[in-house]
Amino acid sequence: MFRRILVANRGEIACRVIQTARRLGVETVAVYSEADARAMHVRMADAAYCIGSAASSDSYLRGERVLQVAADSGAEAIHPGYGFLSENADFADAVAAAGLSFIGPPGSSMRAMGSKDAAKRLMEAAGVPLLPGYHGEDQAYETLSAEADKCGLADGHPVLLKAVLGGGGKGMRIVRSQGELLAAIESAQREAAASFGDARLLVERYLDSARHIEVQVFCDSLGGAVHLFERDCSVQRRHQKVLEEAPAPGVSPELRESLGAAAVRAARAVDYVGAGTVEFIADASAPDHFYFMEMNTRLQVEHPVTEMITGLDLVEWQLRVAAGEPLPLSQPELSLSGHSIEARIYAERPAANFFPASGTLRHLATPPEEGVTVAPAEVRASTDGLATRVDMGFVRGDDVSVFYDPMVAKLIVRGPDRAAACRRLHAALGQWQTVGLPTNVSFCRRVLETPQFLAGEVHTAFIPQHHDALFPPTPPPPPHLMALAAACWVAEMQPPAAHAGHAAAAARTAGSRPRGRSSWWRSLPRGRAAPSARRLGARACGARRSSSGQPRMSPRPPPRFTCLWAESSCACPSRTSPPRPRRVRRRRRRRRLEPCNGRLSRRCRASSCSCSSPPASASRRARRSRCSRR
Repeated sequence: MFRRILVANRGEIACRVIQTARRLGVETVAVYSEADARAMHVRMADAAYCIGSAASSDSYLRGERVLQVAADSGAEAIHPGYGFLSENADFADAVAAAGLSFIGPPGSSMRAMGSKDAAKRLMEAAGVPLLPGYHGEDQAYETLSAEADKCGLADGHPVLLKAVLGGGGKGMRIVRSQGELLAAIESAQREAAASFGDARLLVERYLDSARHIEVQVFCDSLGGAVHLFERDCSVQRRHQKVLEEAPAPGVSPELRESLGAAAVRAARAVDYVGAGTVEFIADASAPDHFYFMEMNTRLQVEHPVTEMITGLDLVEWQLRVAAGEPLPLSQPELSLSGHSIEARIYAERPAANFFPASGTLRHLATPPEEGVTVAPAEVRASTDGLATRVDMGFVRGDDVSVFYDPMVAKLIVRGPDRAAACRRLHAALGQWQTVGLPTNVSFCRRVLETPQFLAGEVHTAFIPQHHDALFPPTPPPPPHLMALAAACWVAEMQPPAAHAGHAAAAARTAGSRPRGRSSWWRSLPRGRAAPSARRLGARACGARRSSSGQPRMSPRPPPRFTCLWAESSCACPSRTSPPRPRRVRRRRRRRRLEPCNGRLSRRCRASSCSCSSPPASASRRARRSRCSRR
């Protein structure tokens, strides 16, 4: 086993890898961007290094910087997580060339299966059924347009544009007419280039009502290969999965065995090592006819549901296989028990086409975790195996950045059957509380309440088909909640409370007690008493230091402010604003008036004027009169 590993990722998956490594006694090194300086995975790791600015193209996608951190920190292996560099074959080769272990498949396997177009060519040669599509190298618009027409776009059948690298719905567009094709190609290429560093696309026929079924496979470097059964990920929005479950509803044991065997053959064909996922698509009306879609050469986001039904820790398997150990279990030793469902908690607005949100998590409360993931088969299949698990990437006070995926956490449950798992997930979602950002928690609960989902009638068009039930009209909030929200906003905008010593000193000076957070400054002396108040504040604070480092009690305020009483080197915990400055009265400039000359003037300053206005040398009262000459 390794002594120290580097986790080249962020968010929930980085925290997940660090937890398992800590349990195995393996030290962890985290990398982060400037936007993630206070992120949860940075605080959890044994060491952390900044590798660039907030943009992923200047931080998490910079493989040379990750390798430099690995060399500086003494890491023996690199875990890529999912996304970013996890399916970059050049990076995997660079890790091996640097004398480090890549916790994933070799670069050759990635090139064969990590690229979706190469994987389809390989599966086509192996005789695996494929959907009609194009996966060539020519990416000119004319070529993509002609191939889209061959896939059925000219006859009115929709086609799907998909990035050859990556996943998570990024770089994917559905095209239903020829007029939408050009804009969809340009948009998908921009997103693919920004997310994965590769703008190439493939084209295939799109099934409006299809089942998305995937199989988890695991291979070691000694020739062993197993499958860990299937998952159903059909409920999706914006080409990203919302609810995943294992095992897939409606899949017979014979179909499960066929899917698993096909997935293992695909992995063996490219000498695969590590965790991988072979994805199939099937017609919702006839799931026995399945087609190969792609292979993700990494650990999937939804891997916890497989862990729940098998009682295994897949991250531990990854570490052991990367260290050269054989697979812990063989295929006959693996068992499937119970049913597990996962809900991805996103910071987004479902009613606004799932538009992502960003901001600060002012409050975050999750349902309590119960049960254990690793449990015997007889326990997983009984009511004693009920479990609730929360995989977090953020805590209260963290910022959800606009630069990365808005997934906040994953909520996973397990029950003895699918009905029990649905009830448990629905109840757990009801305990979820988030303030500061909109989430899809209520939307996930509505999905679980639909009779079609409870009956297992899931497909990729589930959300559009049940739009009215999933997006009911939102009633206005009750008046008492609006009043409470307004009060909270007013309290948030008020100045913070003063330092305890300063407030007490100001109260003694003013002869009254402080009046609370919103009016503490009213108790401070005003006018000419302000200098003495500053001196009193300096004595109360007692933390000012001179250039020699010795404490001093000087009434002179420094030019910059760090605490309430303008002490530049104050050691008190106050980090508030300076006291309200005195109001400065400005003298009104007197206007210089010209001689009267027969016109109306406010003050006649001409000694030879014949008007009745007194001259400038007269008294002040007399000079206030106006010139009487019209």
